Amino acid sequence: MREKTRETPPLATHAARERAKQAIAKRSALIFAFFGFIFERSLKRGFHAVRLVKAAPIPAASTPRLVIYTNHPSWWDPVTYIFMGRRLFPGRPLFSPMEEAMLVRYPFMAGMGAFPISHGSKRGAADFLASSAEVLKQDQNILLIACQGHFADARERPLKAEAGIAHLANAGSNIHFVPLAIEYVLWLEKRPELLLRFGPVIDGDMLKSLPIADRLEHLRAALESNMDALAELAIARDERAFTTILSGTSDINPVYDAWRRFKALVSGQRFRPEHGRPNDGDQP
Repeated sequence: MREKTRETPPLATHAARERAKQAIAKRSALIFAFFGFIFERSLKRGFHAVRLVKAAPIPAASTPRLVIYTNHPSWWDPVTYIFMGRRLFPGRPLFSPMEEAMLVRYPFMAGMGAFPISHGSKRGAADFLASSAEVLKQDQNILLIACQGHFADARERPLKAEAGIAHLANAGSNIHFVPLAIEYVLWLEKRPELLLRFGPVIDGDMLKSLPIADRLEHLRAALESNMDALAELAIARDERAFTTILSGTSDINPVYDAWRRFKALVSGQRFRPEHGRPNDGDQP
């Protein structure tokens, strides 16, 4: 039986709209650039590579009023969002909802485009819709949402999505929704791979013609299908299916790497630090 979904969203009161304007106004391009640089360095240290599926390219840079909605597998997700906005959508302001208590704990995130929400309350729902509508007033803005609302394993099925995203099509015309699948997996190296796959663009005006429950199911199914496609590639471990958009750390152990580097030097070979790509003279 289909879960009952609220057809009428909470009213965006004048107070909610004012809170939304104040939250959105806190974003700073300078703060975004500064922490974006720091976050990218964190990814380089923490991951072997960040990879994007070749067969599912990013949305066109000209796509207006973009809502990117994702699964929510890890603590690394906000770092991934900032990196993605900086690298794949340069010059386009990125905004994302964040639990109010966490935003109090990490206030610098407001300068990076995070706006506060509170799950499980009418005010929280109204603030989410008001802030999202405020973001989507500008064609170049990108709204990025972890639609599960909680951490969940990337292979968990069926995928569950919160109903709020289904109401966003009402925020205006010419809004576009794009599912983004994220996985963090260990392949052949000491550090994990960060894998990304975009799904096809979904027309928000088309969604508006559907009941809220059908909109939510359409969006949910699109993300789940995209996650399934990424899971197949993650299991295959074939990096040729991906474009590497950031090369991270490939060391194994400082002492062992020094020995391998010396062997490569004396044999006239190029040193390759990756475990999965040994030098020609190395033994498995």
